[in-house]
Amino acid sequence: MTATDPCPELLRYLRGAREAVLWKLDGLSEYDVRRPVTPTGTNLLGLVKHLVAVESDYLGTVFGRPFGEPVPWADPGAEPNTDMWATPDESREYIVGLYRRVWAHGDATVAELGADAVGRVPWWPQDRAEVTVRLVLVHLIAETDRHAGHADILRELIDGAAGLAAGGDNLPAVDRAWWEGYRDRLERAAREAGAADGPPLG
Repeated sequence: MTATDPCPELLRYLRGAREAVLWKLDGLSEYDVRRPVTPTGTNLLGLVKHLVAVESDYLGTVFGRPFGEPVPWADPGAEPNTDMWATPDESREYIVGLYRRVWAHGDATVAELGADAVGRVPWWPQDRAEVTVRLVLVHLIAETDRHAGHADILRELIDGAAGLAAGGDNLPAVDRAWWEGYRDRLERAAREAGAADGPPLG
């Protein structure tokens, strides 16, 4: 990276977040990658499907370089939240493959245009709709890392698997018994602190 070109470093962070999201699908059944784990329906494959739309828009449409494959769930008239879950006929392989092809398209946009190229985000307020590639990369890092965090928690709730990335989970090297004791300790601390609030209502 040169002093005047932040794109390689920004892309490195974005690529790490992309891979982290996909890693959370590894080893799970079709049911588990799709099942809604939260009351609002958040699910692992849906996060990937959503990010397909995000990247195809921000590193495609915004800079006049539309992604060359249909992404119907990104259309303004699509059913609400249709980008957040996969239908039975949308295979994991299709969605993951589409996401990887969107990455390649986005990376090509960055390489071709450079950090200071200007685009327009039509769904943003008029006073900040004009953006640069650099700003969009920062936005995409924030967006993708946010959803990687969602995926971390979903995966842990599904089967207990946790960690930052394949080959480097960034967790203490301890066994299951230690984690159980640790969680119990946190529960006791929370109950002790919560006692100051008085008995729960209802």
